[in-house]
Amino acid sequence: MQATSSPLGPAPAPGMPLDTRLRPALRGTGSLHGLFCGLPSPAMVEMAAFAGFDFVVIDNEHGTASIETTEHLLRAARATGIVPIVRCFEADIARTLDAGASGVKVPMVNTPEHAQRLAERMRYPRPAGQPGLRGWRGSAFSTRAAGYGAFGGPAHTDRSNESLALIVMIETPEAVECAHEIAAVEGVDAVFIGPNDLSHTMGHENRWQEAPVQRAIERAVRAVADAGKCAGVLTLDEEARQRYAGWGARYFANVASSLVMRAFEQAAGRGGALRY
Repeated sequence: MQATSSPLGPAPAPGMPLDTRLRPALRGTGSLHGLFCGLPSPAMVEMAAFAGFDFVVIDNEHGTASIETTEHLLRAARATGIVPIVRCFEADIARTLDAGASGVKVPMVNTPEHAQRLAERMRYPRPAGQPGLRGWRGSAFSTRAAGYGAFGGPAHTDRSNESLALIVMIETPEAVECAHEIAAVEGVDAVFIGPNDLSHTMGHENRWQEAPVQRAIERAVRAVADAGKCAGVLTLDEEARQRYAGWGARYFANVASSLVMRAFEQAAGRGGALRY
């Protein structure tokens, strides 16, 4: 749930397509609480907002949303004031940002070189002499993010370069080994440790609560925090959130479909443990 001391502040006034609150919040000190949502339903995005979550991760790695549906999910987020992040593959970064995401979350980032390439794909080229990361994102002002031209030009370029967030995912032992170096890359705003894939790549199948996997998560979280970046973790309950927060995590995400399934099972009289 959204903390009463959410670092996001109030949603921007209606009119501007982009919600630019995410990157400053990730680079601040407060905690953020949100949901992965792989269900291609604008209603689910709205419910996440009305429930009080800070952000929703539209999951286009494991979800089934097309780019057209993703744009509608982003509209639902903007209308209800929840910050939209899209988990997508590297090849989809540009059009995801053009659709109006506040940030992207990219899976399976194993090296600082990969993280650097992603950071460059996030950013438009800068004018000669302007400081900051020089990117190579293709420029177009006919997109939803630029208001179909209403908010285009250099102001849109600057707003995008300064405000859109890159979250990379660590999901292998190799990535844990260089977590500090990945986090330290200019343009990386947060690093999220994916426990399920990490557990599988460590040989523990889906048993990510086992001690070796938890030690790897702790090592990665502490390394990211030591690099001065925001560390994120999947948290299915308050006990886990407190444990990860103690290691230095500030970005916590649950899973919408898991919560819905638990509620259905409880209604059907079948117990209803939260599973992922």
